[in-house]
Amino acid sequence: MTTEISCGTKEALREMLRPCISMVLVEGCIIGLTILASTAMAKGMSPYVFVVYTNALGSILLLPFTFFHDRSRNGEPLLTFPLFIRLFVLGFIGVTIAQNLAFVGLSYSSPIVACGMANQMPAFSFLLGLLLRTTKFDCKSSGSRARLIGTLISFSGAVSLTLYKGPTVRNQSSSPSLAFRAAPRLLVFTSTHENWVLGCILFAAASFTLAIWNVVQVGTLKMCSKVMKIISLYSLFGTLQSAALAMFLERDPNAWRLDFNFELLIIILTAVFSSLIRIHVQMWCTRIRGPNFVPIFKPFGIPYASAFGSFFFADTFHYGSMMGALICGVGYYTVLWGQFKDEETSMIDNNYKGKISSMDDDKVPLLQDQESQV
Repeated sequence: MTTEISCGTKEALREMLRPCISMVLVEGCIIGLTILASTAMAKGMSPYVFVVYTNALGSILLLPFTFFHDRSRNGEPLLTFPLFIRLFVLGFIGVTIAQNLAFVGLSYSSPIVACGMANQMPAFSFLLGLLLRTTKFDCKSSGSRARLIGTLISFSGAVSLTLYKGPTVRNQSSSPSLAFRAAPRLLVFTSTHENWVLGCILFAAASFTLAIWNVVQVGTLKMCSKVMKIISLYSLFGTLQSAALAMFLERDPNAWRLDFNFELLIIILTAVFSSLIRIHVQMWCTRIRGPNFVPIFKPFGIPYASAFGSFFFADTFHYGSMMGALICGVGYYTVLWGQFKDEETSMIDNNYKGKISSMDDDKVPLLQDQESQV
């Protein structure tokens, strides 16, 4: 009996740890690929071309699976006109606008900015919900108050990240050897053509755009429940739109040229990870732990980026940037806690109303029976 309980406890612990470890590793991979992408752009790769190539390869990897999977299950059409419009808009917002803003922002700033500004999304979603009247604010509710306070903390962190970089972790003059300083960098943590404020603004705009994208995505999922189909098709539409935009903004033909080098490796790694690994891990975690599980791990990118910056790029990494990103993370968790609290309160209220309604429904037939008997 004791052995069975012990085995059951170990299995339950294993089932709980696997999703957590998976999401921690995913966030670490995201930061690693962000640093590699920043390095490629510092070497001269166009961010517009990067967005086109990564999404094109991702679409190629996803589309065959979507076609065969959906067509074999039922005979419904692959694409209806209302769904086409939705997916076209999703591609325009989520890929053409958001990704181009983010990667251009990355080319002007740093991965730590990407981490900090990405944590603005719950705050932007809260404000957007208030503007669209899809979110109710109750000053007596602890959840609503937490979301408001978290939004203010998030925006304070974003302002700090934008305006205050602070001293570097290690001055170049304190480096152990001149040879080390003169050695060429394989990786970079800040751009060679840095424009920090512009990079922060572009990242903030990307986060706000993704908050809008989430609103459109919710309505799309109600229209079509097949997640992989939505992802692959909106990625395809976003690729075509981004290609048209890149051809207009990137006039240099050499920017489109790909050789067997570091840039091609980053494109392949980013496309494979984003289109196959990350999506499937997040869907798996959501399926077994619920929709609120995956967002919890988003701020984990901040300690990853801080560790990378402090250990490997100390002469270009700033204390102020780390502090601003951490403030953004605190705001993120505060808003998220308030959101979970509001959802819990709403669920309790709905269950209570359902029970009252059920009790009323149960009473009506009894009263009718008594009247008929009289």
